[in-house]
Amino acid sequence: MRKASCVAIIIFYVGVLSLFAHKEAYKEQNINKKRSKIFFYYVQLEGARIMEDTSKDDKIALGDLLPQEIHGWQATGKDEIYDPQTIFDYIDGAGEVYRSYNFKQLLARRFTKEGSPDIVADLFDMETSRDAFGVFTHDLEGEDAGVGQGSTYNGGLLSFWKDRFFVSLYSEEETEDARKTLYALGKKVASSIKKEGKKPDIVFLLPSENLIEKSAHYFHNHLILNYHFYVSDENILLLNQQTEAALGIYRENDEKSYILLVRYPEIGKASQAYKSFVQSYMPDAAELGLVQTEDLKWTAAKLHQDFIIIILNAPSRFLAKETIEKVEKRIGQI
Repeated sequence: MRKASCVAIIIFYVGVLSLFAHKEAYKEQNINKKRSKIFFYYVQLEGARIMEDTSKDDKIALGDLLPQEIHGWQATGKDEIYDPQTIFDYIDGAGEVYRSYNFKQLLARRFTKEGSPDIVADLFDMETSRDAFGVFTHDLEGEDAGVGQGSTYNGGLLSFWKDRFFVSLYSEEETEDARKTLYALGKKVASSIKKEGKKPDIVFLLPSENLIEKSAHYFHNHLILNYHFYVSDENILLLNQQTEAALGIYRENDEKSYILLVRYPEIGKASQAYKSFVQSYMPDAAELGLVQTEDLKWTAAKLHQDFIIIILNAPSRFLAKETIEKVEKRIGQI
């Protein structure tokens, strides 16, 4: 079924390109080559998305991933179920974070043990592994817990992601017994999730050299971008749920800089967003896409196919332009 869907998409787009070629045969050959390259990129990307979406096992019930007892802590009361419309009844301010990552459902289960703090398990079905990874990267503070496909432990809170699920396990008081139980519970839940998911492709386009460990963030929403690096109150990059963005934080010689990549669903949208960003963020740039800010740091921006590449807080003009070129080369290799 998945193979047939991908073949159908390829046949459809090849047919469209063939018809276009007959009508536009007078156009220069190099333009046709460029469009052909972009076309095959989109076919590959769309095929990967179809394969991921159809690989989901929708029969998995969140409650089945959690035990009823762990190290003497017993599940108590009924499981609470929330969706994007009711999540604010459970999580007030943070609810918008999960909504920005397109979560489908949340299950909350409380565990109690006499003389010990309660433990609360929150299981999120994020619908895709891309968004499960993304919401995990929203807060990367803490030590690696060695659970799932990526995890953190910080002050009685253990979080991890695996496949399309994001899991948050919290002890209302941090004790040694509770900490050990959180680790045991996390490993048990992770083992109940049989599949592993795929990280977003855009994250791998961030250069690894000088990237601060556990600093790569994936998101769709400009409010999430502002949480990690403030750009503007307005959505000047025109981010929405159809865009993908990755932000990496870099350190070299005690200088911190940022690389922001945004991928748009089509080249026209990327071009529109690039113009919006340049006009709003660097209107006084002496050179297109390059400006020195008030703190004497440099910002560079470049439109590349359906991507916008932005370097923020670069210590020098040379480094800003060099980094843009490096990222362009990485994109050209996909």
